[in-house]
This record gives sequence, structure tokens and C-alpha cells, in this order.
Amino acid sequence: MKREFVAWKEDRDHLEVTLHGEWTLRTIGDIEAQIQTLPKAKSVRVDVAGIIDMDSAGMLLLNEYVDRARSFGIEVDVINYSDAEKELYKMLKEHMVEEIVPRKQGFLEELGKSTVQLVRDTKDFITFLGHLLVSFLYGITHPKTLRYKETIYHIYQSGFNALVIIGMTAFLVGMVIAYQGAVQLAKFGADIFIVDTVGISIVRELGPMITAIVIAGRSGSAYTAEIGAMKITEEIAAMRTMGFDPYNFLVLPRIFALMIALPLLIFFSDIVGIFGGMVASKMVVGISFDQFINRLQEVLEVKHYILGMIKGPVFAFVIAAIGCFRGFEVSDNTESIGLQTTASVVNAIFLVIAFDALFSVIYTEFGL
Repeated sequence: MKREFVAWKEDRDHLEVTLHGEWTLRTIGDIEAQIQTLPKAKSVRVDVAGIIDMDSAGMLLLNEYVDRARSFGIEVDVINYSDAEKELYKMLKEHMVEEIVPRKQGFLEELGKSTVQLVRDTKDFITFLGHLLVSFLYGITHPKTLRYKETIYHIYQSGFNALVIIGMTAFLVGMVIAYQGAVQLAKFGADIFIVDTVGISIVRELGPMITAIVIAGRSGSAYTAEIGAMKITEEIAAMRTMGFDPYNFLVLPRIFALMIALPLLIFFSDIVGIFGGMVASKMVVGISFDQFINRLQEVLEVKHYILGMIKGPVFAFVIAAIGCFRGFEVSDNTESIGLQTTASVVNAIFLVIAFDALFSVIYTEFGL
């Protein structure tokens, strides 16, 4: 049989409400359901004399009903409180926690927090590089500790599996450069110089940089997600407990693999990008493949290829180090994996572009 906790009697715009039984945490669900059936009125008088037991949960529910009714302009009068109920009401009112409204942060506060976070990340990354250097030196002096099988696996994952996307990107970039260059050079009757533009720009600058950016978004993010998932599942903690160095087992194979794979991908990107320029030159200004290749042999010196290829290992180290570092920064929740993966891609792409600009400055200063 369903117990009755709330009884009411309506008289025009006035409502008489009588409360009964136990108003405790155990019965709070049934009481709330009965309160919701009360009709609306301009004034309400609540008689609590029939309550035989009330705890803090029951008192909070009663207060919530009274406060909500008064917020709608309804006159509410509560009568026949016992001394114990008055004491409970007073205690809850004194210790009631007001709703916390988030305070809007000012510009300087946000700037300060961002600066502190940047300093903290920089400090942690320097610490990470220190651990990595120690593991690298130990691996070089003890070659048997290097994980060759895992390195080959990551070369396959980061290199061979990326050939399609690298090829498509390089081909389209080569076509875009040729199209845009041909339009401008045709105005001066210097169509043949499109070969110079495509060949040198792709081999020296765009081939390495575009390849590194694609790999940063593809492989760098994968490194972060893989290591981050291992940290959440406490595999890294278990590895340390068993005496294994996570840097030797997780970081070094990925860094070595990418430093080997990226120069090969850059070489592939250079070839496909130049081929895309050849196709576009043939379509736009009618330069045959033979003419393009002959001109390319005249203007594209070996030093351009070497200067572009030097960037490969540097970009690879930056991408792999950032990806692994962000993986170790993942905290004990899945949301952190997404945040750190995003940060990994953003940081890696920014540093790739920054190092590319640094290389350009150095090459210019040395007249290369």
C-alpha cells in the first residue's frame, strides 16, 4: 500500500497542505513525487505537525519546495514546527552552500595562466630531453639494448604506410606551384623558368616541410595517443616497476624509426612533387617532359637536394620527441588523450615551420 506523506485541501486561491509520516532519506523519492502533484495557488499554508521523523534530506526537500514557491510570488506559511525541526532548519540554513557562479577571467589572468603553463611545459620538455639523452647515450654505448624489431615496425608504420598520403600531397603541391608560377612567368615570356621554380622550391623547401607537416599530423599524433593510452592503463607504471626504462622501450624506437623514415619520405615527396609540376607545365604552357627534365638537369644542383635532405632528421627528431613527450603528459582520464594529441600536432607543426625558417636563415647567411 502506498503511503501518504502529503495531503492537501484547496479553497479557491488558498491551499492547505498537511505533511505526514517519515521525511527521511529513505522516503525522499516518494515524497518528491507527491509534492509535484500539488496544485498551484496564490497562498499556501504548510502544516508539519504530522511529521513523525525528519532528517536533513527531508528538511532540504521542504525548504526547496518553499523557496521555489516563493520565487514564483506565492505566499507560503509553514506552521507547527517542533523544537527539533526548528534546530535542524537553523543548522541547515547556517551551513547552506550558495551556488558558485564561475567568475569570468580577465585578459591579464588568462595571459598569466597561459604563461605559467608555457613555462611548466618548457621545463617538463627539457627534463624529458635530459632523460632521452641519457637513454640515447646508453643505447649507443650498449647496442644490444636497442630494440631493432620495434624500430623496423615503426619504420613500416610511419614510413611505408604514409607513402600514399605523402605522394598525393606532394603531387598536388607540385601542380599548384607550376600552375601559379606559369601564370606569372607567361606574362614575361619566361615559361621555361617554371622548371627552376618547381625544382628548387620543392627540393629545398616545400618537399621537406610539407612531408614533415603531414607526418606530424599522422605519426606524431599516433605516438601521443599510443603512449597516452599506455599511461592511462598503467602499463608504463608497470614497466617502471619491473625495472624497464620506458624511454628505451617506447621513445627511442619511435625516434630512430622516424629519423630513418622521414628522409626517405622526403626523397619520395621530391620526386612526386616534381612530377606534379611536370604534368601541370605540360597542361598549362606546353613544356614537354623531355624539355622539363633537360632544364631540370641544368638548374637543379646536388647541393639543393642535400640542403633539403639535411632537414629530414631534424624534423623527424622534433616530431617524434614532441609526440612522445605529450604522450607522457597524459593524465588519468581519456579527455586528456584528446587534449594532448591536439597539443602534440600543434606544437610539432609550429616547431617544424620554425626550424625550417631557421634553416633558411642559416643557408642564406652562408650563401648556400
